[in-house]
Amino acid sequence: MNLVVLVGRLTKEPDVRYTAGEKPMAVARYTLAVYRRVRKQEGQQSADFISCVAFGASAEFANNYLHKGTKIAVNGRIQTGSYVNKDGNTVYTTDVIVENQEFAESKKASEGGQPVNHNTQNNDDFMKIPEGVEEELPFV
Repeated sequence: MNLVVLVGRLTKEPDVRYTAGEKPMAVARYTLAVYRRVRKQEGQQSADFISCVAFGASAEFANNYLHKGTKIAVNGRIQTGSYVNKDGNTVYTTDVIVENQEFAESKKASEGGQPVNHNTQNNDDFMKIPEGVEEELPFV
């Protein structure tokens, strides 16, 4: 069974594009920062940055309602693939194909009405991206 359930925050605005053809379909790509349960050191959380792809109505929803920092719950399936880049190297991909997405906190909490503290170093609810990892991230 290929089933994924995630809760995390968008690292930036969703990238929404449309397919070509008679009936264009929306395709939204976004990355979720999902905290791990295990901490690196006391007071530091680690996170995984997971690439998600939504199609059709789910992509339109992402375009209209999801923004950087929005906390959402996603369920879907993992899909792997590969392509050859312009340098001739094979690049392997892993994405979560979104089947359902919904808000995981109230609008009041997301707008700062109730501070959400995940014990991050700078208390802005985002983990700092480690030095040298930026080149590997698809959303920088």
